[in-house]
Amino acid sequence: MSNQFGNKLRELREQQNLLLRQVAPLLDVDTPMLSKIERGERQAKKELVLRLAPILKAKPDELLTLWLADQIAALAADEEVGLQAMQVAEEEVKYQKTKKKK
Repeated sequence: MSNQFGNKLRELREQQNLLLRQVAPLLDVDTPMLSKIERGERQAKKELVLRLAPILKAKPDELLTLWLADQIAALAADEEVGLQAMQVAEEEVKYQKTKKKK
């Protein structure tokens, strides 16, 4: 499983000199759960990602991008047509964005 989000989370937490046991209560999760998220053994919920950004002095968009990329990669990785599906999805997202601008 891809773990770009968890790796970034650990990096940012360590830069702030914060321990898992200090951050976990701020998110209303237990320390083992946060540790599993950092190691990529558990997926964080979007709300948790958004609450983490100010705690770790990170850009919400950066964390959300890594979080979503991990989810997409995990979904597509084991599929023979995973990469093709991601390309089709990319075109659909682009189309939807241009449609909303009009």
